[in-house]
Amino acid sequence: MTSAMKFVPRRSEERGNADHDWLKTFHTFSFAMYQDSKHELFGPLRVINEDRVAPRTGFGTHSHREFEIFSYVVAGELEHKDSMGNTEILRRGDVQLTSAGTGISHSEKAHGSKQVHFLQIWSLPTTSRLPPKYFTRHFSDEEKSDKWVRVVAPVNAEGVLAEREGSGPTPVQSPLTLYATILGKEKSLDRPLQGKKGYIHVIQTSGYNDKKSQGATVRISTRGEGELTLGEGDGAYIFVGKAGSSFQVENTGDRAAEILVFDLE
Repeated sequence: MTSAMKFVPRRSEERGNADHDWLKTFHTFSFAMYQDSKHELFGPLRVINEDRVAPRTGFGTHSHREFEIFSYVVAGELEHKDSMGNTEILRRGDVQLTSAGTGISHSEKAHGSKQVHFLQIWSLPTTSRLPPKYFTRHFSDEEKSDKWVRVVAPVNAEGVLAEREGSGPTPVQSPLTLYATILGKEKSLDRPLQGKKGYIHVIQTSGYNDKKSQGATVRISTRGEGELTLGEGDGAYIFVGKAGSSFQVENTGDRAAEILVFDLE
């Protein structure tokens, strides 16, 4: 008999956290100086860093290989430059994905006079030694308002276009689909998961906070016994049980919540 869907919380204040003045960052998984053997990898998902970078500062040129690296911009402007010749200013609603493949170098910096708040996410590719590629997509707040939008999906999935810019999900070389929503007060959505695992993250939109979660609040639940309340910065590992099983996300707080859900093999 297939087991029921199970949630395991990953609380905001338990994440890796560093304040470098120019960079305020949280690490869901082991990264840099933060190492925790219980939080290394989940399916193909390797990194979820929630970063705030001060104006006119950022990550200088550095190299990557054999990772799918994508940025989800929450606020401010992010300047991206890379060894493939791409130079771009990314803004709220933009998703930028670099398929590092055999190797790229890039820099990411706050553009303009305001802090940039973004999530940098890494996943492991299914196939190694692929040529590097670069993609951008834009998803408006209106598109995400009280609806799930598929913002990243496998290259071979339905509706995914292998174009540098275009409509539909950003193509990724991993068995990973990422959904986003901005869920209003008292609203709820169901989210079926086709993979064996999932992960949910509530974005810290109310401001930097390295203590217990504040701001928006949601409750996730199944038709069985599973139920969990999450605030901004909180997340949860999801063990799906039966493929196609659904869970509900309900906004129980006093403001809109911006939420990411990963569907993972």
